[in-house]
Amino acid sequence: MSQAKGDRRERELVNELDEAGFAVMRAPASGSATERELPDVLAGDGERFYAIEAKSSSGDPIYLTGEEVEALTFFARNFGAKPRIGVRFDREDWYFFHPGDLYVTDGGNYRVKKETALAEGTDFPEFTGQSEKVTLEEAAGETDDGPDEDLRRVLNAVKQGVMDVDEAADALE
Repeated sequence: MSQAKGDRRERELVNELDEAGFAVMRAPASGSATERELPDVLAGDGERFYAIEAKSSSGDPIYLTGEEVEALTFFARNFGAKPRIGVRFDREDWYFFHPGDLYVTDGGNYRVKKETALAEGTDFPEFTGQSEKVTLEEAAGETDDGPDEDLRRVLNAVKQGVMDVDEAADALE
């Protein structure tokens, strides 16, 4: 990916975070432009503060060096922010990961595949607090509140010796 495209993606992320109500800035000297290791983006909304290393790809896996991730984590800790890796694949939205959730290669680098980002990453609305992840069970309205009242009564009757197991089985059919 070209440096110009990377810069454009970083500016895009800054604009999206700004629209979501964050105070945000792109570190003008991030990357190799300075001897100090700075994250690409700093963002906060009064409740959440992030130091973000932003990476994008046309579809190939995204790799980060161990040094990049270590520098991000060090800066975030000293700054009082949460370190996040923001990834964006062409024709997809931004997805975010804590560095500790990334796959580490045998060589000590970090990798994010497109399918991993889509399946496991935190999407932009959740990252900015505009929505929360919902499991399929929650979406279907299924909650586990324990056994229903009829089952509870039958089990209690068996426990008290008022009903034997065969009667309980018949009652529950």
